[in-house]
Amino acid sequence: MTIVSAQRRGNFLGLVDRYWRKSGYRLREINAHADAPAMYAETKDGFVVSLIVADKGQVHFDVDSPCVQASEVADPVSQATAPLDPEAEFIPRPNIHSDFWSAETPEAAGVTPGS
Repeated sequence: MTIVSAQRRGNFLGLVDRYWRKSGYRLREINAHADAPAMYAETKDGFVVSLIVADKGQVHFDVDSPCVQASEVADPVSQATAPLDPEAEFIPRPNIHSDFWSAETPEAAGVTPGS
């Protein structure tokens, strides 16, 4: 996961906000908490999408579907191919540095990711 520094989280949420609005999503709620900001929106077909920034800048995207009819789901037919490291943290932490998103300085005016 990419490290999104506290100084760049507002930029990240702003990009997602603009994309969601351009896509016709209706914003339901914005939580501007300094340490744990979040946004919630609803698509035209009733899906609820959320972006939540958790501990140490871990970014989560979640999608809740509108009501669907319950159905049976078959058990997996094969074993997992990538076992979890027994010494791994319970909650994975961001560990990939990005020159833009991980920077600990505010974004300069007119600078965009990848430029």
